[in-house]
Amino acid sequence: MNRNDLAGHTPLMKQYFAAKAEYPDTLVFFRMGDFYELFYDDARKAARLLDITLTQRGASAGAPIPMAGVPYHAVEGYLARLVKLGESVAICEQIGDPAASKGLVERKVVRVVTPGTVTDAALLEERRDNLLLAIAASRSSNALTRGAPAGYGLAWIDLSSGRFLVSEVADAEALAAELARLTPAETLVGEDVAWPNFVTALPGLRKRAPWHFDATTAQRELARFFGTRDLSGFGTEGLPLAVAAAGALLGYVEETQKAALPHLAGLGVENANETIALDAATRRNLELDTHASGNREFTLLGVLDRTITPMGARLLRRWLHRPLREHSVLNRRQQAIDALIDQCHHESLREILRGIGDLERILARVALRSARPRDLSTLRDGLALAPRLREELAACDSPLLRELVDRLGEHADVAQHLANAVVESPPVLARDGGVIRGGFDAELDELRALATNADQFLIDLEEREKAASGIPTLKVGYNRVHGYYIEISKGQADKAPVHYTRRQTIKGAERYVTEELKAFEDKVLSARERSLMRERALYDGLLDFLLERLGPLQMAAAAIAELDVLATLAERADALGWTRPELADAPGIRIVRGRHPVVEQVREDPFEPNDLMLDDARRMLIVTGPNMGGKSTYMRQAALIVLLAHLGSFVPADAATIGPIDRIFTRIGAGDDLARGQSTFMVEMSETANILHNATASSLVLMDEVGRGTSTYDGLALARASAVSLATTNRAFALFATHYFELTELATEYDGIANVHLDAVEFHDKERGDRLVFMHAVKEGPANRSFGLQVAALAGLPKVVIADAQRYLAALERQHEVRAADTPATASPSPQLGLFAPPLPSAAEEALRALDPDALTPRDALDALYRLKKLV
Repeated sequence: MNRNDLAGHTPLMKQYFAAKAEYPDTLVFFRMGDFYELFYDDARKAARLLDITLTQRGASAGAPIPMAGVPYHAVEGYLARLVKLGESVAICEQIGDPAASKGLVERKVVRVVTPGTVTDAALLEERRDNLLLAIAASRSSNALTRGAPAGYGLAWIDLSSGRFLVSEVADAEALAAELARLTPAETLVGEDVAWPNFVTALPGLRKRAPWHFDATTAQRELARFFGTRDLSGFGTEGLPLAVAAAGALLGYVEETQKAALPHLAGLGVENANETIALDAATRRNLELDTHASGNREFTLLGVLDRTITPMGARLLRRWLHRPLREHSVLNRRQQAIDALIDQCHHESLREILRGIGDLERILARVALRSARPRDLSTLRDGLALAPRLREELAACDSPLLRELVDRLGEHADVAQHLANAVVESPPVLARDGGVIRGGFDAELDELRALATNADQFLIDLEEREKAASGIPTLKVGYNRVHGYYIEISKGQADKAPVHYTRRQTIKGAERYVTEELKAFEDKVLSARERSLMRERALYDGLLDFLLERLGPLQMAAAAIAELDVLATLAERADALGWTRPELADAPGIRIVRGRHPVVEQVREDPFEPNDLMLDDARRMLIVTGPNMGGKSTYMRQAALIVLLAHLGSFVPADAATIGPIDRIFTRIGAGDDLARGQSTFMVEMSETANILHNATASSLVLMDEVGRGTSTYDGLALARASAVSLATTNRAFALFATHYFELTELATEYDGIANVHLDAVEFHDKERGDRLVFMHAVKEGPANRSFGLQVAALAGLPKVVIADAQRYLAALERQHEVRAADTPATASPSPQLGLFAPPLPSAAEEALRALDPDALTPRDALDALYRLKKLV
């Protein structure tokens, strides 16, 4: 059926089709009484996604109209489920007054709920940002002009807090890193661009027409929105792609919200040069906030996050994913943490914060005029604690803490006004009244008195009518459909006075009304209706009152969030024994007795601290040692300590001095990337290539087992060449872990390369046999064994397999020694057997070689024969 052809449809369905025509690719929730209804394909889809009943309504072209619905009072739960599935919903409400409307009540779409624009608390994860992102591509990344390096502009909004930011990146690799950092809930891109696979795979991806990303239009529309002549005050000069993305983003938000957006007060610019760059692989390998097991406890954020408020938790996550390079900013944070530990009692500050809710998101809902009564009471209670925060911080000798106290501001008038206006424990919704405190408004008090006195009037009326009629079972009642009534059982109905007018017949009773009751009903219902209208007007007035003060209130919320993060970092430093690192201008990394911040917390055994020294004369460490010996832990802890220092945090070490760092790279572990058609080895080589192309002398690089995905010859050659290039061309600070012992020779061949190793001790236990103990201590020099077979035994390989491997290894080593002896002294011995080398002796051949026939008795010879038979 052509839905645009409305002939023959009811006026109600014509309303629906008009709304659906505006939002053809969006589920339309169409308000009908106490339900939101969906029709046709929307109904079928919603029934499948929400597990609700699919019914039908009337008929169209001779076929029933599919229909499904959800109760209006429970709509948030259904919206939350749809948003998590990446769906968008257009809310079509009744906007007319049913009592005043002649015929059908007018309806229209009042907002569109999308994954990136939700602001309702029930639809959001409170401790994570919910970002809507737009990406604009340069001409060189357009499908029509491929080939040149592509530039990208990014703009993102957290509508639930009011943050609006932009940046630009030079290429696809940098774009992938930004997407890994931002993890947007919804992304807008141009439909005319050939996007990389990692963009097209994003959840909540929406392709928009090219004209949405026009830079000239974006300049004009952004200036209109912010009320400025141009965008020069926002620092966006020279960022045309970022401005184009911001324009597309603003248009989409205005289109979906259909409301003013006063909490989007400005446009911020993020500069990549301000931060330590972390690509997607590095964020994943360092397990900043995600772990393969899904257990948050095993991540750095899981150890760090003891924030009290949700807005503090979100800010800490942003700091973690955007470590800063500016030492002056980091030193101010460190001074604040010092002061909170030594002078200001961070625990007392944190106790005050427990009474403060998510003011950041509450103020966003105030700006969107969707704040609920309990939002206002939470805002009231939080602002009332501001004086206590200032008192607690008064003794702190810290420039940053003093600045935060200033930004906190004075809001006693706002807190008092809300205290006067809003009841102590308001209801969830404002529509049924009961939000405004008695005594706040004389008119409302008078109207409420009329409604309250109604109860006593009805009690008195019932007693009078019982006495006058002689009917002791007579009752006076009320329902929403028929209003007030006098009810008499059918057995007593013949005694009803003549001035009673029958209003309704029900099973077992008759209901009547009198002139007195009708007059009272008109008066009371009018008072109740006017009371709700007055309360709604007062509630709107409260929102207006807060909107006038929105800027300072948002600044206060941001200050409280930062105080929460600093107090949390102080608590972590105090509780975990972390120390303040020194941020130096000279290049190098010096860590004394450093520990892995996560492993230290989750393991039961004491953690073995280790030192790290890198400087101009010692830029690369070749790290050798057994599997499970701690190489990966040692490498990761170095990167995490550097990262923590660039949050402004204290670090898990006895002392740390860290020079300028511009990027952290990791090449640790790999797996097939089936989506891109890449093998494990291809992934490994792609990550290695990225490091060798982009690492600088100020970068920290962790490389683990490069070359293991191919043959020994190829792998060793690639690992050696990569290490040499990293040490001589890039000159990055590097930890290069390997099982190729040949690489330890690089320390004698190149300046700036040194060997360290993690050791293990093998001993015999009478009860449990041979055992291997990992020392986890980093020592100078190369390792002399890999203990591969011992680790395999610990993993539980069958003993017969281990024994066979030991025999094979012994044969390999013998053959290697023979070849080494036959090799000229100037040549390097072969690291592996040739492809066509003579076959190794079997276990049966080895056993046969060990036999001495002359020393065997007939019985021994028979036993030996059976053993050889088994080996064969």
